[in-house]
Amino acid sequence: QVQLVESGGGLVQAGGSLRLSCAASGRTFSGFFVGWFRQAPGKEREFVAAISWSGLSTAYADSVKGRFTISRDNAKNTVYLQMDSLKPEDTAVYYCAGRRYYSDKYYLKGQYDYWGQGTQVTVSS
Repeated sequence: QVQLVESGGGLVQAGGSLRLSCAASGRTFSGFFVGWFRQAPGKEREFVAAISWSGLSTAYADSVKGRFTISRDNAKNTVYLQMDSLKPEDTAVYYCAGRRYYSDKYYLKGQYDYWGQGTQVTVSS
């Protein structure tokens, strides 16, 4: 089993930045494909970004492209989500998720086997 723990959420003003971390523990994180999702109140959980094990392949939702950057440090078993130019509509609980191998449907939450507990991000206007 792999446990994922998110951190770094908080309250920030519009235009500000936050960096979320997703730390893995337990069974090896080796080879894992990792995604970030978010869920706002009353809405479905939606895809935000994803990254391959090597870090060479990344993908973003159109709504965050150019503002968010996903990266990883495999030596630290940690994936990051740098969020810049935040908007009130980015307010949500952010979750990281992992699966052992690449899926071309990485944007679907059902493709992931492991989930963290989430971290709240609130952007004030």
